[in-house]
Amino acid sequence: MIGIVMNTYWYEPLRNIPADRLAVQRALAFFVAWFLDPIIYGEYPPEMRELLGSSLPTFSLEEKKKLENKLDFIGINHYSTLYVKDCMFSQCDIDKLQWLWNASVFFTGERNGIPIGVPTAMPLSHVVPYGLEKIVSYVKERYNNTPMFITENGYPQGSNPNVSTEDLINDSRRIEYLSNYLESLTVAMKHGADVRGYFIWSLLDNFEWSFGYSLRFGLYHVDFNTLERIPKFSAKWYKQFLTGANTLKEKGNKTEVWHLRKKLMHPK
Repeated sequence: MIGIVMNTYWYEPLRNIPADRLAVQRALAFFVAWFLDPIIYGEYPPEMRELLGSSLPTFSLEEKKKLENKLDFIGINHYSTLYVKDCMFSQCDIDKLQWLWNASVFFTGERNGIPIGVPTAMPLSHVVPYGLEKIVSYVKERYNNTPMFITENGYPQGSNPNVSTEDLINDSRRIEYLSNYLESLTVAMKHGADVRGYFIWSLLDNFEWSFGYSLRFGLYHVDFNTLERIPKFSAKWYKQFLTGANTLKEKGNKTEVWHLRKKLMHPK
């Protein structure tokens, strides 16, 4: 199988105005459709073409034929959701880390000082479970329900000398995160999204790019001095989930959870 993995956020308008709702569409176009539209349709997204015009290259008929519908699956890495503010018709405070120049949008995790969800140890990362359902549904609708895999989804714990191993192993917040995000995924699948698999990031605590060892995503705790691995509470919870010994939530619909388990473990 040949596919591509997209690193995605879901976006919500910062203000309930048309300009910010359009900014959401531009953000999705510049972060997701920029790559997928050419592969699926042989064209750059109209949202980008409208802004960038001739500065975007065009594809020949031969190139389009080589590109169109050549994907077997779309991989989705998803952790969180952000607010988006329009900077085309509105004034924005420039922050290079949170401002996408060509799309004229500004990203933030807060509205009027209130976080979009419970903050995590990773910057611009909040717990917003419905975002997974939204981004999967967006990909489903825009790309003819091409088969999807959730290739990364997980919860970052902060790691520093003041945090004990016991506290890191007792990762109840990760269990709550995974439970809620999986429940959100069931909503998208219930409405027809062709999701073939789901992968937690990650099995083990590891070196997290620019964050180094300061963030821990693993289901297994790793002592980076001795390399000892200890299963966290989330590892035991996820094993029970996969074997059918628990439901996503006590109040959850057990039938829907069973079908999710079946689909993820036995894809088409």
